[in-house]
Amino acid sequence: MSRQIFQLQISLAGVRPSVWRRVLVPGGYTLDRLHRVVQYAVGWQDYHLHSFEIDGVQYGVPDPVGELPLRDELDTRLDAVVGKGSRFHYTYDFGDWWEHDLLVEDVLTADPEGRYPSCLDGERAGPPEEVGGPAGYRLLLAALADPFHPEHEAMRDWLGRPFDPEVFEPRRVSTLLRRLC
Repeated sequence: MSRQIFQLQISLAGVRPSVWRRVLVPGGYTLDRLHRVVQYAVGWQDYHLHSFEIDGVQYGVPDPVGELPLRDELDTRLDAVVGKGSRFHYTYDFGDWWEHDLLVEDVLTADPEGRYPSCLDGERAGPPEEVGGPAGYRLLLAALADPFHPEHEAMRDWLGRPFDPEVFEPRRVSTLLRRLC
């Protein structure tokens, strides 16, 4: 029996210029594993809560208190809830509210020599954690781009590392995905 591989485009909503990834993921992955794929593909560290919305149904880690009704992502396979052409959403960090639009671009037969998951393509670095959502990321980009911006030094110090928003390396992400997913 052949394995199905889903080609997904992941786009970060509300961010310009756009940040997106194209990944190949086994259809048998649970949504929990897809969550990890999105985390590594965008460059997040999985510090915060998340959820998927597919056809009006919310999936994630169920809340033991029951305040947020979610279907368990551990019990939900990707190929059971989406197919070619499906669009769905992933939200990460309910404080910063990072919304991701996901599109199933294609459903392929697994290449016997292929290794999955993998990242085929993408553009731009993912925003750093704790930057304050899309609005905070816009401020960060503006401050870093202008050495005379009043927040330039503070933002560089806050980052604590070099950050080039234009750089994205699909091969590096593929390596991470194979090690961690």
